Amino acid sequence: MTGSNAREATTASAWIWALLACITIFMAPARAAEDRCIAVAEAPGIRYLHKARYEAAALKPGEVSLAYIGHSTFLIESSKGIRIATDYNDYVRPAMIPDIATMNRAHSTHFTVSPDPAIRHVLKGWNPEGGPAQHDITEQDVRVRNLPTNIRTYGGGGTVEFGNSIFIFEIAGLCIAHLGHLHHTLSPQQIGRIGQMDVVLAPVDGSYTLDTPGMIEVLRDLKAPLIIPMHYFSSFTLSRFLDAARPHFEIKTNAEPSILISRTTLPPKPQILVLPGN
Repeated sequence: MTGSNAREATTASAWIWALLACITIFMAPARAAEDRCIAVAEAPGIRYLHKARYEAAALKPGEVSLAYIGHSTFLIESSKGIRIATDYNDYVRPAMIPDIATMNRAHSTHFTVSPDPAIRHVLKGWNPEGGPAQHDITEQDVRVRNLPTNIRTYGGGGTVEFGNSIFIFEIAGLCIAHLGHLHHTLSPQQIGRIGQMDVVLAPVDGSYTLDTPGMIEVLRDLKAPLIIPMHYFSSFTLSRFLDAARPHFEIKTNAEPSILISRTTLPPKPQILVLPGN
């Protein structure tokens, strides 16, 4: 489904579902709490600095280290030292073995059929047996869950149901969403299931994934204070996205591929932060 078709599909029925979701939130607060990003405990650990270089770091409680490895792969580290590699594959990998690896199947640069056996949790964004993938795990101070989405077939114009997952990481009081290989805009129901995000890692190529207007629509709907682009291949593609996004978001560029994030350092208004490393 293209971005334009997906937006046309958000009809009155979607708004009815959204109204029902709101009623559910007020009538069943315990259920609503499950749909929000509620983080677990945190403690001092380590910090990823640059590419293959690592140093011990006494992170303050509430801090998360995030490093852009390249393409759609990030290394996310908690203050207890839990390491997560997103879209773990055979081409772009962090220099160390993560504790948790999330993967998507849209292309081989988003997954591997032979993950390192030392990885404790390998979370596929699709279900090889059919139907939606369902993940909700906790490893020390990190919780990871997913929301399945569809992908389109190439050449035939068809749809592969549940071929992608948006992975959501709850760490140190922060909610971080990796959109994976997202091919369509999100319905009000899907936005509600994702919850309020603090950081969104977004594919911005504008062709292989969602078109640029559709991606900006998704980012505006998610309302995260911090957005980090990925999956853009070239400076031209990145600039095209940033030009389209500039009326809606503040744009900044970081000199290093790694940053420390905490709730107190989130920007006061929605910001796109470009990290080197694609």
